[in-house]
Amino acid sequence: MDREEGPLRKRRVLTAGLVTAALMGPLAASAMAADPDTKTIVTAIDAVWVMLAGALVFLMQAGFALVEAGFTRAKNTANIAMKNFMDFSIGALVYWAIGFGLAYGGSTLGGFVAYGGIGDAFFLSDTGQSTSWFFQVVFAATAATIVSGAMAERTKFSSYLMYTVFISGFIYPIVSHWAWGGGFLSTLSTPYIDFAGSGVVHLTGGVAALAGVLALGPRIGKYDANGKAQPIPGHSLLLATTGVFLLWFGWYGFNGGSTLGAVGKDFSSVIVTTTLAAAAGGTAAMFTAWAYPVYGKPDPGMTLNGCLAGLVGITAGCASVDNLGAVIIGLVAGVIVVFSVVIIDRMQIDDPVGAISVHGVAGIWGVLAVGLLDTVEGTGLLVGGGVDQLISQAIGVVSIVVWTFITSSVVFWAIRLTVGLRVHPEAEIAGLDRIEHGAEAYPEFMEQLAEPEVLDPVA
Repeated sequence: MDREEGPLRKRRVLTAGLVTAALMGPLAASAMAADPDTKTIVTAIDAVWVMLAGALVFLMQAGFALVEAGFTRAKNTANIAMKNFMDFSIGALVYWAIGFGLAYGGSTLGGFVAYGGIGDAFFLSDTGQSTSWFFQVVFAATAATIVSGAMAERTKFSSYLMYTVFISGFIYPIVSHWAWGGGFLSTLSTPYIDFAGSGVVHLTGGVAALAGVLALGPRIGKYDANGKAQPIPGHSLLLATTGVFLLWFGWYGFNGGSTLGAVGKDFSSVIVTTTLAAAAGGTAAMFTAWAYPVYGKPDPGMTLNGCLAGLVGITAGCASVDNLGAVIIGLVAGVIVVFSVVIIDRMQIDDPVGAISVHGVAGIWGVLAVGLLDTVEGTGLLVGGGVDQLISQAIGVVSIVVWTFITSSVVFWAIRLTVGLRVHPEAEIAGLDRIEHGAEAYPEFMEQLAEPEVLDPVA
């Protein structure tokens, strides 16, 4: 056996080598014949990075679903899951058919909207734009899903889907054209800077959420006869925390991928500024809530929203500010989100997850912060760059707020006056899972709960 083992091993090695050569030879020859140049290799590497970053942003849909579910009551969890699933599903189809063309079509119409031919931009069939389309559609989905949290627990599912069509196919694409598709904000004498979308994505979503909440009204039991806000606790801080971790993780694709390439692009610095701002936002919000008499404790919900506010705040300037600037942006965002949530609640604007404050108010701060702290181009007012950049940033904020609020209000009120925007009071009290979907996220738990008032103070 020992004498035969050596020759047998040699025969096996020889056979394996011949098989490998037979299989790999044509591939190797083809690769050598193609002989890709440096430009082709760079293009491929850049595309891989952008697609991976887009996948990270797509994962943020799960993060938004968990945050919204955790900050709201158990009886609406399945409804929240469906909204976050379907606003991407429907939004992707609408963005493919219409939205991408309005944002990045071949030509601009007065700097307001883009247009292109069928297949070229609308009903996109040009495979050469696949990477760009995928990265942009996940941004459109983010803007759409922000609205879901603010309008949670009392919105008709069908009506929410109707609005999704408009924000994914019309409202958001036009805003993105202004800043990123050759529109008027990008052609100002001092161009508007919004690297990854504090204004384009998050402010748009936050303002749309405000318009929706105003058209919808507060949840039953949220305000007493004197207009004082009553607490309606969410059912799982663990879900909310997990959701924020997923959003933070996905934000590395959101901001880092906005370099739109890997080779020769400093995406690592963008990821560092993103990390610092998120950490500063959560820390600042925790200490602010702890010191603020309204809370007086290191409130978990405020801490989570502070982290998200820091992420929203740094999104515009993640490639424009240094590390110290990122920390400052995060700290300010973490502080203002606490006060914003309290003020909005006192105005009887019922936002169960704080989306208007996190995405709207912190989005405004993030856009303006570029005009104060931009050290890369040196245009920040506080670093000796004058006021020109700050003025351009302010023009961007006003334009986005006015456009989004007017268009979203028209859509929401049209829905309200026709098919209805809000569920019946009986459905709201029973829970949207059971009434809207005929399903419950926690069926055994809900059946065992003898007194719904234990978890739901307004049941």
